[in-house]
Parts: sequence; C-alpha cells; structure tokens
Amino acid sequence: MHILISISRQQLELWRDDICLLSYTVSTALNGPGEMKNTGCTPRGEHLVRAKIGAGMPLNTVYIGRRATGEVFSAELACRYPHRDWILTRILWLSGCEIGRNRLGSVDTMQRYIYIHGTPDSEPMGEPLSHGCIRMSNTDIANLFEQVNVGTRVIIEE
Repeated sequence: MHILISISRQQLELWRDDICLLSYTVSTALNGPGEMKNTGCTPRGEHLVRAKIGAGMPLNTVYIGRRATGEVFSAELACRYPHRDWILTRILWLSGCEIGRNRLGSVDTMQRYIYIHGTPDSEPMGEPLSHGCIRMSNTDIANLFEQVNVGTRVIIEE
C-alpha cells in the first residue's frame, strides 16, 4: 500500500498495487513545491509515514508540537487565536527517503515537521494554502489514518 500526493491536482490517493482505494482533495503549500528548510514549500519525492499521532482522539482535536492541547477546535477558539496554523484531528508525520533531496541536511522533511494533518473545515481544499504540510478535512484524515501504518510509502509529485 502507498500514498500518492499530486501537488498540481491537489489530490491524495491511497493505492494498493494498481488499485486506487481512496482519493481525497487536499491543500498543499501556498509557496509551491520545494525541499529547503524555512521556505514553506511542500517537499517532493519518496517519503514514508514516520509516526502516527492522535489515534482515538475526537475530530478537531488541536495539536501544538505534536501534542494534544486539550482543546477542540471551534469558531470561538479560532477568534481567540487568529494567527495559529491549526493542526487538527490526526497527524501523519513524514520522513524523506532520498538523501540530499528530502532527507538530511537543509532538505530534511522530518526536521521540517512536514505532516499530513487535519485543518479547520472552513479552510478550502483543492487550493494550495498550507505552510508546507498536506492539509485534509478532518473526516478525511481520520479515515486515512485508520487505513495506513507507520512505514507506509508516500510519494509526493508535482
């Protein structure tokens, strides 16, 4: 099983062999594709799911630094913290597999904290708006989370 993410189509697909099992509209980086640290770009190439965070937590659980804050996202919370980059529901933390492209040094996907994660339902999907991560609706990330394991291959292509 593997995940294929198309930046140009703003699409995430879950594949088993040559069969597409699931397809979701996502939001990748506003700054486009790229691997360098501090660029806010979505890294390309082969990755794997390094960690799964949030199993069993309610939809809209808020995370900071990969830890649940005890908050559940709401419009009121959004008004209180208007500048937060909301990471909600579940996190699939990615690690690059290609040394010099997306692993180690100034291009390390894991050290850049690149995730597949939930975002407020008010955020549009199908438009590149993230700070580098792959954003999904909360129900979609909760469903995908149940389908994949740590070590699942993730290919991000332009």
